[in-house]
Amino acid sequence: MTRKHELRKAARAVQQQTATALQTQHVARKSFATGDSFQNFAARVGLGTANQNAGSHYGFDFVSRNRIQMEAVYRSSWIAGQAVDVVAQDMTRAGIEMQSDLPPGDIEKIEKALNRLRIWDALCDNVKWSRLYGGSVAVLMIDGQNVSTPLRLDTIGKGQFKGLLVLDRWLVQPSLENLITEFGPDMGKPKFYTVVADAQALVNMKIHHSRVIRLDGVELPYWQRIAENGWGQSVLERLWDRLLAFDSTTEGAAQLVYKAHLRTYKVEKLRDLIATGGRAFEALVKQIELVRQFQSNEGLTLMDASDAFETHQYSFTGLSDVLLQFGQQLSGALQIPLVRLFGQSPAGLNSSGDSDLRTYYDNIAAQQDSALRPGVELVLEALSRSVLGQPLPDDFAFEFRPLWQMTDEQKATVAKSVTDAVAEAYDAQIIDRASALKELRQSSHVTGIWSNITDQDITDAENDPVPAGENDLPDVTELLNGNQNDRPREAAAESGQDQPGRTAVRQQAA
Repeated sequence: MTRKHELRKAARAVQQQTATALQTQHVARKSFATGDSFQNFAARVGLGTANQNAGSHYGFDFVSRNRIQMEAVYRSSWIAGQAVDVVAQDMTRAGIEMQSDLPPGDIEKIEKALNRLRIWDALCDNVKWSRLYGGSVAVLMIDGQNVSTPLRLDTIGKGQFKGLLVLDRWLVQPSLENLITEFGPDMGKPKFYTVVADAQALVNMKIHHSRVIRLDGVELPYWQRIAENGWGQSVLERLWDRLLAFDSTTEGAAQLVYKAHLRTYKVEKLRDLIATGGRAFEALVKQIELVRQFQSNEGLTLMDASDAFETHQYSFTGLSDVLLQFGQQLSGALQIPLVRLFGQSPAGLNSSGDSDLRTYYDNIAAQQDSALRPGVELVLEALSRSVLGQPLPDDFAFEFRPLWQMTDEQKATVAKSVTDAVAEAYDAQIIDRASALKELRQSSHVTGIWSNITDQDITDAENDPVPAGENDLPDVTELLNGNQNDRPREAAAESGQDQPGRTAVRQQAA
């Protein structure tokens, strides 16, 4: 019975294989409309022609979910650390340039508070952990307020804002069933974040979404985002295979160094000597020790006339090109130029890498506007109330300082252009002396000069006496009669006199 059962089973398997083969042939005979593809079934060239390439496909590699793996690669692989850190550092290292009618002293107070509370360091960490883990939040720490309630900026008093607390996606649990339903950019995101018991602060507290600055890693489609508890994915997941290839090639090249100089020593009847042992084998071992000793000391090789000694050297030709190609793939995947990612000098005639860096800095500026700007605006609103005791004015604006640094010659050229433009506007009576001094001091962040203009200088300029006849209106009758003898400004100009303080800007520019 067992033999018959096996025969029936084998017969069914043959029938199934035959049916499958017929079905495959039938499908192969059918015509399919394709676009932008080439197929040659006789040569088995192209997709779907039973070749090795046709068996390739893409699958999921959920390494972002493995927190231990992410932390291991971040700590052990320098290229993975660069991939995470470089963009975060470049997005936050230059700071911002504030543009407002606020007194310069108030702007300096806000800038000092940004440094004192280490806001840029916290934002940098927020970007880092969002890139490494796929998501992170920075919590606004406001003394005396319940973090589970919505944030009301008008309730922040002086000295209440204490900085930012950064918590990565593994330290908070989003409320997946309680989502934001109000129309806006946050619609559909969690309304609360509960801090886990292993966090460094705010343990087991529920935080309202209005009090956090949330950053995701790589944005995912809806269903994949659902699979990640609403977060994105790590920037390392997309280049995981290329990262492994780069490190494997590097380690393989390092192993070849040990085999770059191999030596072989041929001994006649070596097997017989080993098998016999005794004094003959001991003599062989002593001979090898003498060879090593004299090769080290005198460079001599002592051996029997029938023995043979050979050296073999390995060529490393082509390894540098392979490593460079893998490095270029990592650079392209991360959108970080080689000169920034690897610290590698650009190759090629008249190649300085400036164009690559400029393109990269433009990408950083775009990421700053899309990812960082909303959070920085929220921090500045809280800082203004905590430091100045008042909200920011309606005309307040800021721009991220450019990462591209000018040379001393370029700064001097810009400084001269700005000074000439301000002086011309002042001479044309478009601005007063106080406004001119403010414009010059504001340009000091770029040019490096005019930084010594003090608040007292600006106050003194604002208190300049009004020139005689400044508020006098000309008589209509005199204008009709063409009598312009009493026009104070033109008379002063013709006589060579100038308004008080008119030459101040020119003297400082000189």
